[in-house]
Amino acid sequence: MQTSPARHEYPAHWEADVVLRDGGTARIRPITVDDADRLVSFYEQVSDESKYYRFFAPYPRLSAKDVHRFTHHDFVDRVGLAATVGGEFIATVRYDRIGPDGTPASAPADEAEVAFLVQDAHQGRGVASALLEHIGAVARERGIRRFAAEVLPANNKMIKVFTDAGYTQKRSFEDGVVRLEFDLEPTDRSLAVQYAREHRAEARSVQRLLAPGSVAVIGAGRTPGGVGRSVLGNIRDAGYSGRLYAVNKALPDGQKELDGVPAHRSVRDIDGPVDLAVVAVPAEHVTEVVTECGEHGVQGLVVVSAGYAESGPEGRERQRALVRHARTYGMRIIGPNAFGIINTSPRVRLNASLAPEVPRPGRIGLFAQSGAIGIALLSRLHRRGGGVTGVTGVSTFVSSGNRADVSGNDVLQYWYEDPDTDVVLMYLESIGNPRKFTRLARRTAAAKPLVVVQGARHGAAPQGHAVRATRLPHATVSALLRQAGVIRVDTITELVDAGLLLARQPLPGGPRVAILGNSESLGLLTYDACLAEGLRPHPPQDLTTAASAADFHTALSRALADDRCDAVVVTAIPAVGEGPVGDAALAQALRSASAAAPSKPVLVVHVELGGLAEALSAAASTAPQATTDDQLQNAPSPTPAADQLPAAEAPEGAHLIPAYPAAERAVRALGQAVAYAQWRRDAAEPGKVPEYEDINEKGAAALIDGLLARGQGLTLGTDETCDLLGHYGVQVHRALPAPTPDAAAEAARDLGYPVALKATAPHLRHRADLGGVRLDLADEEQLRRSYAELTELFGAPEELRPVVQRMAPRGVDVVVRAVIDPAAGAVLSFGLAGAASQLLGDTAHRLIPVTDREAHSLVRSIRTAPLLFGWRGSAPADTRALEELLLRVSRLVDDHPEVVAVTLEPVVVASHGLSVLGASVRLAHPPARDDLGPRTLPAY
Repeated sequence: MQTSPARHEYPAHWEADVVLRDGGTARIRPITVDDADRLVSFYEQVSDESKYYRFFAPYPRLSAKDVHRFTHHDFVDRVGLAATVGGEFIATVRYDRIGPDGTPASAPADEAEVAFLVQDAHQGRGVASALLEHIGAVARERGIRRFAAEVLPANNKMIKVFTDAGYTQKRSFEDGVVRLEFDLEPTDRSLAVQYAREHRAEARSVQRLLAPGSVAVIGAGRTPGGVGRSVLGNIRDAGYSGRLYAVNKALPDGQKELDGVPAHRSVRDIDGPVDLAVVAVPAEHVTEVVTECGEHGVQGLVVVSAGYAESGPEGRERQRALVRHARTYGMRIIGPNAFGIINTSPRVRLNASLAPEVPRPGRIGLFAQSGAIGIALLSRLHRRGGGVTGVTGVSTFVSSGNRADVSGNDVLQYWYEDPDTDVVLMYLESIGNPRKFTRLARRTAAAKPLVVVQGARHGAAPQGHAVRATRLPHATVSALLRQAGVIRVDTITELVDAGLLLARQPLPGGPRVAILGNSESLGLLTYDACLAEGLRPHPPQDLTTAASAADFHTALSRALADDRCDAVVVTAIPAVGEGPVGDAALAQALRSASAAAPSKPVLVVHVELGGLAEALSAAASTAPQATTDDQLQNAPSPTPAADQLPAAEAPEGAHLIPAYPAAERAVRALGQAVAYAQWRRDAAEPGKVPEYEDINEKGAAALIDGLLARGQGLTLGTDETCDLLGHYGVQVHRALPAPTPDAAAEAARDLGYPVALKATAPHLRHRADLGGVRLDLADEEQLRRSYAELTELFGAPEELRPVVQRMAPRGVDVVVRAVIDPAAGAVLSFGLAGAASQLLGDTAHRLIPVTDREAHSLVRSIRTAPLLFGWRGSAPADTRALEELLLRVSRLVDDHPEVVAVTLEPVVVASHGLSVLGASVRLAHPPARDDLGPRTLPAY
């Protein structure tokens, strides 16, 4: 939170929307003098027992003095916050700063008493926990470091709120009252508690949208056609298990049904609760609809109406007003401009979308910010050899449109623990909160595969998406997502290819691939593709074009039984005169062999085998069974196409074999699965952020505070840079200015020969190729001669800005950088100095804080890494020293968010040790960290 510019000014930045434990929303805001009537009304609805717990005595009503005290705050020493729904208070919290003797005080006193009151109807929704997070953040902003609370022993709910928060605390009991004291500095446990509560609340809010007990379609037209009427028909035709209503204010009096669905002129006329409303009215009428839904108690909205941020500035403001209005009533929104949602669970069977057909139930969760891409994804999954049958179908589908409220982060929270979803596929055009997305993606990927394709990679986000800009290039963002376990793909085709493999087959145990098939050429193409993807293929086994289904079965069984094989790619071309019977026999042979070794993935590359993909995906048993040559050669008639089979015929847990029309596509999907499986194994044993005894965190903090006292932001000078880095054990070789030859000679005597003479003018800095550097100068004569050569070549000393520096041992030149990105957070980057990183973009990235395992992988992840490990007989560089340097820089930036940029260039990594020859540091007051503050929804 930012600091309020005036002591008594209303702190608007404290206002926030939060998701509560049950999935509803509430607004938290400061209490002001205008809230007297709301406070009195709120208090009248609180039970006598809750009042007793708050005031330790019967307290039936608030006096005028009480109302004045509880509504008049200075927003510094006395602060009150209220949680509101529909504009009315449902809970309050306040703190009063106190001194050591417990009496009212002002700064520098850093303790405050805190007290809560929650309406009985809203207790158990997590309101007090959310208020505690926000009042704690407010208190820290105002210089309060500790809260004290006095609670009656019988008030177990409030005691639990404090004790479960995760702060460091102590408890005492005196005069029949429990006194709790706790520090407000966030701890690992308090952050873990906060993230867990955030997960439960946001997952529940999405679950309420995807599994409603009743749905109203508002804007269902009286005549066939139109968006509302189409959605109504789709919900009805899907066999929705709940109560369905049609709403149209233009219905004539007496009309009670529309397409066999109960019809009403207003949602207010519906007798009974409505959990979800699908809004399909013109944008100018949506506000009225939202008001009616809020007053009726609707829990969530899917707004398919267009005319919002995608239409320009006026629409963007209309969209903001829509979100604010819906949150006033505690409702969440999918959309506006949304394609809709689908839930294939037999308990729900909801198709509240514009898709005319429901995909068959399966295990893939699908999220698309674009309706057009959502249609394409559903269509491709359906076409890909039964990709929407059995275990390869769709569990839930969300197309968020402008994602003004519910985003991919919210849906990830839901899918993380959804028992019906095994694989998550996401099409994203923007990431509103990259820090949070990375955190959630890392957690999700540790449990189930998460495959992402990102649109708008090289341009601005779609007009309808309000997102913060990032200064990081797309390649960096992709690298950070991969670090979090996300399987990054570039196209919709690759998204489906990877998704089907991950949904149908187990993860590979390593990169060793067996290749077998009846086409030598197709096998060689597959072999080359494996090498290109970094896999380790065995030489292809050619079964010849005369191979029978039994031959395929034998070869595949032998390959799967080989301990040197982690996965198998089967290549197949049709035999002359072979028809559907041959396809079915081959599919049965491959399924039978694969079932005998269910721990290894099998993929098929087929060429012009129209029926093989369907047969491979057919919902037939994959249980191991004895197979004879006669059985394989005299196969039964072909299994019906997978998209003609009911999902119930697919055995639970069956591994269906994915088929691909090109070797490159199959191998690329396999390569992604191999990399993801390795990430899963590494994530199971996470590294740690090491402690270094020589780090002086307090000394660095004092230096930073002193430097920032000069202004808002500054680039440090050479001495200040060396001092700050020195507090973290990073020693920089000092470069002494040499404005004259005599000054250069004196500097060299101070440093000791041999020395280097460098020009540091901007156009020559770090450009040894231009001749602005002279190395290994052994004495004063060589130094003066080199000085004269530089000035003759490049101009006067004041233009060259020459410096003298002690020579460092020879080694490999690298660059280490850290930067604070406003959207992604702190990022550590590493690459070789010069053309490798500048021209080729060969730079690797990790999110800060970096662990020892991440530093180890960072050094080895650039393409030019072999230069550090003895390439062509050169001496290997001291990579352990390099990894330690990366960890120290990471610690500096993580410990001090005021350090917004660090560059170490060049760093010479020798056989033993390293030398930092150049360094720059930039300081600024730290930006707000929304991932560390209290839980909030994006502000509108």
